Amino acid sequence: MRALILSDIHANIDALDAVLEAAPQHDVVWNLGDVVGYNAAPEAVIERSRDIGTMFVRGNHDRACAGLTGTENFNPVAFRAVQWTQRQLGPDSLQWLKEMPSGPILPAGGQVSCVHGSLLDEDEYLLSTEDAEGQFARTRTPITFFGHTHVQGGFAANAAGEWFQLKPAYSDDKLVESYDLDLRNSAKYLINPGAVGQPRDRDWRAAFALYDDAAGDDQAARVTFFRVPYDVQAAQMRIHRAGLPEMLAARLGVGR
Repeated sequence: MRALILSDIHANIDALDAVLEAAPQHDVVWNLGDVVGYNAAPEAVIERSRDIGTMFVRGNHDRACAGLTGTENFNPVAFRAVQWTQRQLGPDSLQWLKEMPSGPILPAGGQVSCVHGSLLDEDEYLLSTEDAEGQFARTRTPITFFGHTHVQGGFAANAAGEWFQLKPAYSDDKLVESYDLDLRNSAKYLINPGAVGQPRDRDWRAAFALYDDAAGDDQAARVTFFRVPYDVQAAQMRIHRAGLPEMLAARLGVGR
């Protein structure tokens, strides 16, 4: 089984379309949340996501844009984007966001958990090995896929419970590139496919991952990370035309 893993599309239809065009053959699509927010094509992204999606986990922006929670913890730029998004969404899209389940969800027979932030809190950021260590006792599966940080990579723990950071290595930010990570049966993993629509790891290209549970006989599975160039100027123009904050357009060009 090959699962295409998407996270943090954030209403960026230009990035999503580039990802779908570049994605390898897959059997299912797992979406780790934050389908909307920040960018300027929420309805188009919801429609595309629903067309291709197999499994969805709610993100904090999905929850806020659906009106299920307040925005007290959002910075002013994110708050304005939530307000704008709420005005753009039709009744069907709003209802779909309201019904999106929170994680963790186990879509692969007990081998994989999918969350947005962390196993206990969809708003929690897993940014360091110290953050990862706090998840060790909570993991029910060998692999947990998470989003929310907009940083591609993750963490691995050996049999002794020692955590190490995982970071894909790339060479040319103008190309479609991939990075293979062969998983070990004896280890536990927290893996972030990266953000499709608003990367924050200093690589502007759209990020995603492919999980293959039968990549070979000598490892449990394989995760392949991808980076894909897309038409950033088109996404920025949508933001400008929508009257959203300039910061949201500027950051797309630098990946931070």
